[in-house]
Formats: sequence, structure tokens, C-alpha cells
Amino acid sequence: MKFLTLDDVDVKNKTIFVRADLNCPVGDGKKPETSARLIAHAKTILSLMQKGAKVVILAHQGRKGKEDFISLAPHAKLLETEINKLAGAKKGKSAAAAGGKNKIKVNFIDDVAGERAQMAIKKLPSGEALLLENVRFLDDEAEFEKTGKSALVRNLSPLCDIFVLDAFSVAHRAQASVVGFTKCPAIAGPVMAGELEALLSFENPKRPAVFALGGAKPADSLPIASAWLERGKVDYVLCGGVLSQLMLIASGVDIGNTEFLQKSGSLDALSDAKSLLLKYKKKLILPQDVIVDAKGKAQNIAVLSLPSQFAIMDIGERTAENFSSIIEKAGSIVLNGPMGVYEKEEFSKGTKNILSAIANSSAYSILGGGHTLSAIEKFHILASKFSYVSLSGKALIEFLSGQELPGIKLLENSAKNTTR
Repeated sequence: MKFLTLDDVDVKNKTIFVRADLNCPVGDGKKPETSARLIAHAKTILSLMQKGAKVVILAHQGRKGKEDFISLAPHAKLLETEINKLAGAKKGKSAAAAGGKNKIKVNFIDDVAGERAQMAIKKLPSGEALLLENVRFLDDEAEFEKTGKSALVRNLSPLCDIFVLDAFSVAHRAQASVVGFTKCPAIAGPVMAGELEALLSFENPKRPAVFALGGAKPADSLPIASAWLERGKVDYVLCGGVLSQLMLIASGVDIGNTEFLQKSGSLDALSDAKSLLLKYKKKLILPQDVIVDAKGKAQNIAVLSLPSQFAIMDIGERTAENFSSIIEKAGSIVLNGPMGVYEKEEFSKGTKNILSAIANSSAYSILGGGHTLSAIEKFHILASKFSYVSLSGKALIEFLSGQELPGIKLLENSAKNTTR
């Protein structure tokens, strides 16, 4: 896979469009909170500003019909704060001192692709940044995949010298702001390049290669396990989260309480789970015991003692020890999703133990999924203890499942056309 990066282009005095992922958690009063993604993109934007580029930022927040579908006006302030922190740190100043006379401003306009947005882009001085309004305010943003038509692309393409796709987390979407800018060089920003380099280094993983798959959506984990097992590139798949329950049922175990699996539609993937287990039984490592919610109290139950009337909430103690011993000997590890309902203290031990085992391992490790990031923060485990912590969710799952991502295809095509 070949793609261009910022090292391959001169950005001074050029209008650079940056597709970032500023999608943030939205709290009470519809007020967005700073996210790890926003902080990561702030570094890219500051770097471009310092190189004299005219930086135009494309981003989204939420989706229509959801409570977090709001304007990006407050995101400009969040970006501004993080950029000034970074600039102050580089100059050896405190965060407070960075906001003095030399404060860096992130401009915002409440227009996506209309005349006001176009005029603001044309007037943008070198070394400054402009955040456009939420791209999902345009109906044709999402419809672009079917129609190939978009006001965003039609109106703004002539103003764009270089398109920087910096958000791996949206690379799986063939939307206008992701794949529409094809008439100028499309390059990978530092956040995108970092994700790709980390994932590509796992193409031929050091053995034993271990996948620890958890979370609440087994339908996401099964394609990953299947793709890597079929390619013969993974030695063990540790099954946690709801996937572990589905795999236990697939193996013939009556777990008892299946209320969550039924409500979430997870049982729809039972046939796929059985097929995978039939082919790769020795490589799929299932729990030996589980933690159930016994009327608000954590109770450890051996799998042989199932079924239980109580819902399974975590992997058990012996299972955590077994998983940890496999991780200790691993050469490469990918973890996607927590092992249990880590948000509740009494059901958090499995996730904490597995994350700690990976952190203490000498293996090359990649962690992904939004809940995984939250778990790392909850347990105060340094991200630096892992080789790479991905900022992506669905895009990471699709990439690891062997699917082609439209955003990455754009970068590859641009690199081919540019180097001819």
C-alpha cells in the first residue's frame, strides 16, 4: 500500500482541506467535550498553520435524528484551546501563558459549502485555520456514495489545492467529505498515516499472534477472527465480551440467561459462530468460567456449572489467568473491545487484567475501539504501554476484516496518479 504524506508536499501559501474527525461526546446542554481524536487532529492543524498553509477543516458531529447532531461552533473553541496548549508547550510556556497576545485563533463559519463558506475560504490568510459547519448538515454528504453528486465537492473543489485525509475513523465511509476531492492530490495526514503504518506492520505479525476480541457486538468480531484465521496469520483468538457468550452457545453450552443477546440481535450471528468453531476449535479460546450479576453482586461460576439465571457480565478469574498466560508468550497482539461490563466496578476485573497483561507484555500490540480507550483511562493505564492505540472503531474493524476502505482507496489512487 502506497500513499503520500505531508512530507511529500509543499503546503506554504496553499489552501489545504483537512478531513478531521471532531466527533466528540456531548454532555448536558448539548455541550461537546474534548476527545482524543480532536487533540490528535489539533497537532496536524497546528503543524500546517506553522508551515504557512491556509487550513480549511471539514468535520462532522453526530448524525441526523440523534441528540449529538449539533453545530461545530463549540468545536472551534475546543480546537483553539488544544492548539494553543500545543503551541505553548513547544515554546516552553504554560497552557495559560499560551493564550496571551500570540493566541492562535481557529475561525468558524456556520456554512458548509455556500457562498459565505466559499468567500471565507478565499479570504483566509496563510497560517490561519477555518472550521466549516458540520458537513452532515448537507443531505448529499451521505448520499454521495449513490449519486456521486455533492454541493460540498462541486462548490469547494476549485478552492482546494491539497486534500488531507487525517481521519482513519471515517475512511470506511464513501461520503463526499471523505472521497469527493479527487481533482487535487489526496494525502494521508499524520493521524491517518500513523494508523495505517501501525496496522500495516501487523500484516506479517510476529508469532504467536493473538487476537483478544470483546465488546458488545459479536457481529463485528466474527469477521475479524474469520479473516485472520483463514489467512493463517493468527494463532489464538481469545473470546471475551458478548462474543464469548455466543461462542459458548455455539459450542453447545446452555448459558441460561440470554436476554441481552436476544435484545441486541447477537443470536443472529450464531450460525457464523458455529461454522468458525467447527473449523478452528483449537485456536478459539473460550472462557472456562464467567462472572454473573447475582442481584447486584459479582459471582464467579465455572462454565461446567452453567446454565445460570443471572446475566453474564465478565470473563471469570481462571479465564483471565489463562488469557493472560497466552498474552505473556505472544509476539503480536490485537485487542478490540473490553472483556466485560467494565463500566461497573464489580464487573471490571476481566478487562483490567487483560489490559494490564498486554501493557506488561513485550509483544507488538494494537488496541482499538472507543470503549477500549475509555477502559484504559478508567484503569489509569498509560497509552504508551501499548505499541499503538487506535482512535478508530468501525473503520478498524472493517480494515482488520479484510474489507477495502473507500478513503484508503482514494489515497492509493492519488499516490499512483501523482507519481506517474
